[in-house]
Amino acid sequence: METTQYLAKVVEELRQTVHLISDSEAEKLVNQILESKKIFVAGAGRSGFMGKSFVMRMMHMGIDAYVVGETVTANLEKDDLLIIGSGSGETKTLVAIAEKAKSLGGTVAAVTISPESTIGKLADIIVKLPGVTKDQSQGDYKTIQPMGSLFEQTMLLFYDALILRFMEKKGLDTNKMYGKHANLE
Repeated sequence: METTQYLAKVVEELRQTVHLISDSEAEKLVNQILESKKIFVAGAGRSGFMGKSFVMRMMHMGIDAYVVGETVTANLEKDDLLIIGSGSGETKTLVAIAEKAKSLGGTVAAVTISPESTIGKLADIIVKLPGVTKDQSQGDYKTIQPMGSLFEQTMLLFYDALILRFMEKKGLDTNKMYGKHANLE
């Protein structure tokens, strides 16, 4: 198969994931972002990279948002939200972070394949995304892609869709957001 044929198949897989995501779960997450004082995002590996891009866009919108583990990350307090992106919902470091956030009175949201996972059970809000875990042992979706690629790609696009919904609710447009874009590059 040619490279562009693989690309077409990947895009088709992503197109099919859209209808498997709950609008009501997504709306709960958007509303919690609106209500929270600070937002923290955590994920390991490629899921973490998707989370970093989400934090960047939230910053562009004027949201007080942080990547967990960075040196400039603020402290989580009672009215804050922690969003954890984890396919399996069992990554030990992320479980510990979720437990800590709960103990501090924060709200926890899980973006995951596995709502019944340890992180899913700790979460106040769960958004189930289709895909398979990196070892392909969990998930209800068939994919030609290796490891957790479909989940990670779906997460990136889902995070971007949350941004669009937030922009709609707050009356923001890309020109207003561009004013917060990095200017030392």
